[in-house]
Amino acid sequence: MDLALYDSEFGYYARAAQRSGRAGDFFTSVDVGPLFGELLAVQVAEMAELLQSTVDFDLVEAGAGSGRLSADILRAARKRDPAFYQSIRLHLVEASAAARAAQRETLGDVEDRLVSSSPTLPESFEGVLVANELLDAMPVHQVVMRGDGLRETYVTLVDRQQSTVDSRTASPATDDCRLTTVEGPLSTPALTDYLSRLGVTLEPGWWAEINLRAVEWTREAARRLRRGFVIVIDYGHQARELYSETHASGTLTSFSRHTMARTEGNVRTPTWLEQPGEQDLTTHVDFTSVRAAAEAQGLITLGFMDQTYFLLGLLQGQKSFALADHARPLTTLLMPGGLGSTHKVLIFGKDVGHPTLRGCSFGQRIT
Repeated sequence: MDLALYDSEFGYYARAAQRSGRAGDFFTSVDVGPLFGELLAVQVAEMAELLQSTVDFDLVEAGAGSGRLSADILRAARKRDPAFYQSIRLHLVEASAAARAAQRETLGDVEDRLVSSSPTLPESFEGVLVANELLDAMPVHQVVMRGDGLRETYVTLVDRQQSTVDSRTASPATDDCRLTTVEGPLSTPALTDYLSRLGVTLEPGWWAEINLRAVEWTREAARRLRRGFVIVIDYGHQARELYSETHASGTLTSFSRHTMARTEGNVRTPTWLEQPGEQDLTTHVDFTSVRAAAEAQGLITLGFMDQTYFLLGLLQGQKSFALADHARPLTTLLMPGGLGSTHKVLIFGKDVGHPTLRGCSFGQRIT
């Protein structure tokens, strides 16, 4: 999954500056238009006021792509409060070199706020970190419970006669072999530890994905944040739902030209193995483990809710938003069953007390 998405030459995300939108393979809140960024700017501005940053305020976007979301946030900030805009130090974090190369052009008239563009988080920062649809695209381990215990899915090559071949010397591009999956022992005891911490027991025949990378990223982000806030927006569930009969086939999914394909159970060639590097791969986020990782590093959970309630909270009292002029994008962002309820917002604070944030006005509301 890591190679298929992020290999510098063949990876899905590495080969293009943008993959979402009408011309892409999937649709995000940013693709709805600037409104999503404008509403986020309301929350970021409130957080800056709480931090009382007088000179420099770090705005870090992880998984920034070409920088479209940050551009929308910055333009809204400049319009609402020019002084606050001038205090912003923008850091864009993006693995794809192609996307990083497009960032200055995307930022355009707000490019003056860009301080750094890198594949990794800043070593230390104070302000707000935004991660919109980042964790779902991190490589995962896939496991399945069998009668003799937990097994892991591995990718290998087979020839036409179904005999396993040496993947170090054979090429999946030839007509003589293809990619397939095999089950084997767990690659790391961290997988059983992960489920044990959650108190999760998979039933025989249940499949699941374990995102160790998301937990590692959360810990690292918490360590590098000196003081401030983290906003994580993604689709997923709490662990008790994610690792239940409801998702017993797993959530590993591919997207191509706005068509979703998920493999049910164990088949010879899962859909996510087809055309590696040519389609998006994604899994649902385990918010319970992300939250536990953040809190273990000293962060405080300030809010967890559907995107619908988060954005409704930000809309309250915003006279500058003429709702009639934003009817269509608002419907897309708020609609139950769509982006509004599938996407969750998890907000952390570090050394900021327990403020009641505007985006958390509706409390902890999850569907």
